[in-house]
Amino acid sequence: MVRREGCLMASSKGRRRFGKVRKLPSGRWQASFIAPNGKRQYAPNTFRTKTDADRWLVGVEADISRGAWLDDKLGRETFGNYANAYLRDNPDVGDRWEETCRRNMRLHMTDLLDLPLIAITPPVVRSWYGKALAGTGGKTSIAQSYRFLRAVMNQAKRDGAIQVNPCQIPGAGSDKAKERGIATPGQVAELVEAITPRYRAAVLLAAWCGLRRGEVCGLRTEDVDLIAGVITVRKNRVELLESPKKYDKDPKTDAGRREIAFPPHLKPYLVEHITKWAGAERFFVGRDGQPMRGNAVYQAFVRARKRVGVDVSFHDLRHTGQTLAASTGATLADLKKRLGHSSAAAALRYLHAVEGRDKELAGELSKLAERGDAIKLPKTIIVKH
Repeated sequence: MVRREGCLMASSKGRRRFGKVRKLPSGRWQASFIAPNGKRQYAPNTFRTKTDADRWLVGVEADISRGAWLDDKLGRETFGNYANAYLRDNPDVGDRWEETCRRNMRLHMTDLLDLPLIAITPPVVRSWYGKALAGTGGKTSIAQSYRFLRAVMNQAKRDGAIQVNPCQIPGAGSDKAKERGIATPGQVAELVEAITPRYRAAVLLAAWCGLRRGEVCGLRTEDVDLIAGVITVRKNRVELLESPKKYDKDPKTDAGRREIAFPPHLKPYLVEHITKWAGAERFFVGRDGQPMRGNAVYQAFVRARKRVGVDVSFHDLRHTGQTLAASTGATLADLKKRLGHSSAAAALRYLHAVEGRDKELAGELSKLAERGDAIKLPKTIIVKH
């Protein structure tokens, strides 16, 4: 006996059939099934005969069995609605990245927002990307937009809305880091002298300890141990650009939570700061006693930079600190620890050869050649990473 309704129907031979069909009051037939996502899905149209409805279900069953089934309803959802839901529901999306993505959607992705997911094909992506590059937007924001589009379409693929991610432009989402400038120790000293005294310790901690601006603003007074000569990074201060929202958050990785020994020549400045300008709880506070704003540090640094005539950003001071540490013979592991990076690739972005160091090494090699004393060479070599 064959039941007309039921998710799985038994045939006269005992075979259980996929899906469910039922006759509507209009006389036409409706087909539905339980999709891989656990939800009941209905055919996009009704059928004249039961045989036609069954034939449609057979095709759907075949698609599911070979992993080719798509959620037609979800595929017709617009990119804008789906992307907003992605940002809202994804626990891995932080506030700063969400703000960036929403701004890029508004500024650079308007041509995609009203398109159904299934309509965003590789040619559509190439056309949008080419138009975006030819526009007035910066390359960094365009690369961010492409990475966001790729991430959203990857989620759409996992949800069964599309078969293949249409973002297939080689290198389109990469934002190659430009070679950053570094300040010499003398220039750092000039910047410290030129900046408003309240911000001197911020410059020194960025330049000699490699702290990010958010880490500087997130420091607690108890995190600065003047006796042990150690700075402890526990939090990162987050400030949104288009919202008054401000808060402290944990570092992204365990490596970001770290202790950094500060160079002894910083101690007098840190003592002065903790005596004159530090708060009871926070090491850096504004004139109003509230946690110091990152933008206040930035603006003060820009004014000092103009006075000194040094073409570096505040973040370049972090790069400066790593380069100076490398010049002392620090290993990659040492630099990763100071910078708070969990990967070698991330730390290496902040390194480059110190000017004159290669000639110094060449000179030392000549001295070794002149001595010609191979007996003094070590029997084994330990390569430091």
